[in-house]
Amino acid sequence: MSTSERPPINLALKIAAEYFQEQRTSENTEELCIWHNEKLKLFCQKDEETICLICQTSKQHKIHECCPVGEAALEKKKEISAKLQPLQKQLKVLNKTNEQWEETKTYLKSQTNENENAIKKEFGKLHQFLWEEEAATLIKLRQEEEKKLWVMSVKLESIENKIKDLSEIISDVEQAIRKKDIPFLQDYKNTKSRAKYNFVDPECIRDILIDSAKHMGTLKFRTWRKMFEVIECAPITLDPNTAQSNLKFSEELTSVWYGSKQLLPDNPERCSSRMAVLGATGFVSGKHSWTVEVGKGKDWYIGMARESIRRKTTIFLNPAEGFWVIGLCNGDTYWAQTTPRTKLVVKYKPQRVTVELDFDKGKVVFINATDLTPMYTFKDRFTERMFPYFSPGMYEDGKSSNPLRICPMSVSIDVEQTKTKLACWQKHV
Repeated sequence: MSTSERPPINLALKIAAEYFQEQRTSENTEELCIWHNEKLKLFCQKDEETICLICQTSKQHKIHECCPVGEAALEKKKEISAKLQPLQKQLKVLNKTNEQWEETKTYLKSQTNENENAIKKEFGKLHQFLWEEEAATLIKLRQEEEKKLWVMSVKLESIENKIKDLSEIISDVEQAIRKKDIPFLQDYKNTKSRAKYNFVDPECIRDILIDSAKHMGTLKFRTWRKMFEVIECAPITLDPNTAQSNLKFSEELTSVWYGSKQLLPDNPERCSSRMAVLGATGFVSGKHSWTVEVGKGKDWYIGMARESIRRKTTIFLNPAEGFWVIGLCNGDTYWAQTTPRTKLVVKYKPQRVTVELDFDKGKVVFINATDLTPMYTFKDRFTERMFPYFSPGMYEDGKSSNPLRICPMSVSIDVEQTKTKLACWQKHV
């Protein structure tokens, strides 16, 4: 290469150099006062902006408090940092909420699937009942058909024999009549005897047709009424959305017991501080009652709780906290959860306890359903919605518990001319 030739240009190096120069120029420009082209060395506390030394002596900033940019930057960074911490906490809350809501969304899908399967199962039982009822009704129809066809077959065989006999007599008599006089007269006595036939009118067969009224009349009503013999109706049901995550339920949400922990969303309604669940229906007036089968459980609490109870923090089970409950502790002592709590004396250890709520009179009554003796009565003034309360407790092994079961009601149907009445009462058997 000759000395007159220019060296090759390094394009990448050229681009990097130009970029560096632009950045440096930009930084220098930013650090200069736009009014006086002097370096920005001060910070005006009132106007909260950087200024140069000439600006400080100007009419605009002359009376303002100013400080060096380094000192101001340090002070303001501390100020902004202090505001950053709450923002970071808020972001943390939002991220945690987002995570919980994602979990809730996932749980919603699984909960829907569980409910869908349970609904299909229950309707499957109803379908099976209807199919069995249909088959039983058709069997009765076929049995009636078979019986009446047999009767008709016997009657037909009898009348066909009579037709045959009478037809032979008529044929013999007609042949005798066609004979010549002498042969006819010679056989007259025999023909005369043959022509004698003790005729009886055919019987009128009654009730031989299929009894359609018996099979079809009020078919749907009779089937509906029979369903009450196989379907249980509980006065209240449990709300799993309020349940502590260790609690398990029967398919129709009428029994609850302690089991293994489940991954459930910590929604506002859930009682996460105590092993408890609320009823699905709250009451704001009137009288209501239900019977709970406590069985052989060693620890349990049942009664009423107001809607506003604290569900996420540890609380005492007493009226001041919004609870009107009684319970069994250690399998031998019954308590009313008053302040202080009241020991209950029972003659017979209850297998079932009836809870009676009179909202308007402010009373919660507990009755030993074994001998129908009162156990305890709370008297108070209720000012908000009240929910049934259930806590099944644990067994000593910590793995299972005796279920608390809401006893079903007996259902009867009273049919009148213009309407049907359903009467329900609690079973105590």
